[in-house]
Amino acid sequence: MSQVLFRVTSLLRVARAVGLAAMIGSPVSALAETPPGGAFAPKLRPAPQVASKPKGSPEAVNNDGRSREEVVAHVGDSDITSAQLRAYVATLGARERAAIAKEPALLNQMVRLMLNERVVLQEAIAKKWDQQPHVAAQLEQVRERALIELYLQSVSIPPANYPSEEELQKTYDANRSLFIVPRQFQLGHIFISAPKDADRAIEDKAKKTLEEIERKLKAAGADFMAVARAGNDASDGGDLGWLSEGQIRPEIRTRVAGLVKGAVSEAIRLDDGWHIVKLIDTKASYTRSLAEAHEQLVQQMRTERANALRRAYVAELLKKRPAVVNEIALSNLLDSVRK
Repeated sequence: MSQVLFRVTSLLRVARAVGLAAMIGSPVSALAETPPGGAFAPKLRPAPQVASKPKGSPEAVNNDGRSREEVVAHVGDSDITSAQLRAYVATLGARERAAIAKEPALLNQMVRLMLNERVVLQEAIAKKWDQQPHVAAQLEQVRERALIELYLQSVSIPPANYPSEEELQKTYDANRSLFIVPRQFQLGHIFISAPKDADRAIEDKAKKTLEEIERKLKAAGADFMAVARAGNDASDGGDLGWLSEGQIRPEIRTRVAGLVKGAVSEAIRLDDGWHIVKLIDTKASYTRSLAEAHEQLVQQMRTERANALRRAYVAELLKKRPAVVNEIALSNLLDSVRK
């Protein structure tokens, strides 16, 4: 079974790498960090599947007598070795590697999610799920699409020195508006659930809770966050963190704009209930410098150049081998589908 598992794992790993297979979850999703207002934020690569091999142990040896790499995780007949993890981490960007170094739990999370996927795959193979006709057909489609995608990637790699610093500067200057970080607000939040279509009893209870909260907030030395934690129906615990203007509901944004730092709004009635916000702090809008946006801009420009090279390559192939569509046959097929 391990040989079959290896083949299917390899196929799914390739499919995942080109975005053609669904994932249980990306082990590095917690590392994603989109710069505020960054139009060129890079996408993290999904973690690769680990190739299955016969069950081993940290003490196993190769045919030449040398010790194998240490096994750091294991499920069923699939091992994850330290070499495999090092190879994957090496493919991450500097920011993601720094995040792992700062928070080792992220690496543990990545490994555990990889193991989750392995155990599901092993179960599917054990039940011969991959041999069912409709599944086999889908796997073949995934294989073909993955082959196409990987080949196109190989023929559309931009030159290593692209973009130059001059090209970066020109692109940055032409797109300065995309690097504007909007004004941000750090908000405290109290929410009392009371949908407008709720019955009278729920509305009365909400108003009673609101009156009690307002009374506490008006008391001398009132701690907004403490009151929020005690009487909040929201899951945020009273802390919304930093939000840009566009992330705040219009009705609340209007009230926030009129607050001074440290002020608390009056209760705001919306369709879902009552909201009270405190303006903790603000950050003025600014434009990110080229130095700040450098990494994201390079990646975006290389991606766009790769896409252009890909389109040009396909167009050249079609010149050599013109595509022909039988419109009559296609129309007949559509008619049969509609019946």
